[in-house]
Amino acid sequence: MSEAAPGLPDSPAFATPERAELAAALRGLIDAAMAVQDLDAEMLRTAATAIEAITGRFGGGRTGAGYRPRSHGDYLPRSPIVGEASPLSPRLDWEIAEIDGRPGIEARGSFGAAYEGPPTYVHGGWLACAFDEVLGIANIVAGHPGMTGRLTIHYRRPTPLFTDLRFRAWLERTEGRRIISRAECHHGEVLTCEAEGVFVQPDPERAKEYFGDAPGPA
Repeated sequence: MSEAAPGLPDSPAFATPERAELAAALRGLIDAAMAVQDLDAEMLRTAATAIEAITGRFGGGRTGAGYRPRSHGDYLPRSPIVGEASPLSPRLDWEIAEIDGRPGIEARGSFGAAYEGPPTYVHGGWLACAFDEVLGIANIVAGHPGMTGRLTIHYRRPTPLFTDLRFRAWLERTEGRRIISRAECHHGEVLTCEAEGVFVQPDPERAKEYFGDAPGPA
């Protein structure tokens, strides 16, 4: 399905199949660079030179050339967690789901070598990032978008790399402008970690301060 939440269409100029193909190839390169050990110095130098040449052709580099402000609708394809156009993303594929009678989402995917913390397990910081993302999407799906105010993670067991994981996220309740939602990560039938997020819908004045006239988290 589209990575955009309802009402937030992907940018057709950016989230193209070709861009997704490029991102997938870069993810493979990142994973190989992090995991493959028996590479000689000459091979590494040749690869680095080729990659620098391609980066130059794109007009990019350390200066962030080509970056420009954009609407929130362009964000999810670039997301570091679910973005099909982001080489940083482990590519969690998500879909709208009802979780115990509540509106929410389910997301599946795996984390490769670039996301390692303890040997063979996912770094807890990446799991926190994943929870922040799936909770935010679940809030949008439920019609209550907001900005993260507090994120509490409970790590129950180590979460393995290179293994299919299932995230469940749902809106628990709202209290005025406060949005409380919860999420879980499962490896098979094992709950490896869970999260509670408190999100805040900014008032119009604060939203304009943060985002100007561009669409904010809604």
